[in-house]
Amino acid sequence: MAQNLKTGDTVKIISGDNKGKTGKIVKMDLKNHKAMIDGIELRERHMKKTQFNPAGGKKTIHVGIDLSNLKKEGK
Repeated sequence: MAQNLKTGDTVKIISGDNKGKTGKIVKMDLKNHKAMIDGIELRERHMKKTQFNPAGGKKTIHVGIDLSNLKKEGK
């Protein structure tokens, strides 16, 4: 991770399906070398009915993008 990316940085995607898009890092997963970017790579997770969530339903989650596919924007 030579780029020193962190939460809140604006990055540009340089490779993959979302090439050319820019966004702000919402969350980092350093163990798996992935970054979650605001509004990019969103998926729906189907939630089972539980005592705490009696309705069940769908939940939108971020899917991480590998850090090697990101480039820091600005400066």
